[in-house]
Amino acid sequence: MSKLRLLIRIAKTMASDIEHVFNQATVHLDALGLRCPEPVMMVRMHIRKLNEGETLSVTADDPSTARDIPSFCRFMGNTMLASQTDTLPYQYVIRKGV
Repeated sequence: MSKLRLLIRIAKTMASDIEHVFNQATVHLDALGLRCPEPVMMVRMHIRKLNEGETLSVTADDPSTARDIPSFCRFMGNTMLASQTDTLPYQYVIRKGV
């Protein structure tokens, strides 16, 4: 198998993995059209309502979310299960707690 075909196969597998994790989230947040700091404020509001271990999927198109949402997770002690920031819309899956 050529190196290019292998890379394409890996990329497709990764895309289907995040899609599966994204679709299985407990709660979904559509942050499309929101601009900094609104997406992170909405994430915080939704995470606060979740029980420990539940998940939040986020769809966003603000480039600052690629920096802000992972920072929020680290600061607040939550776990980033998956993220996709290569193409719009960006997608994130966060688990409340560690």
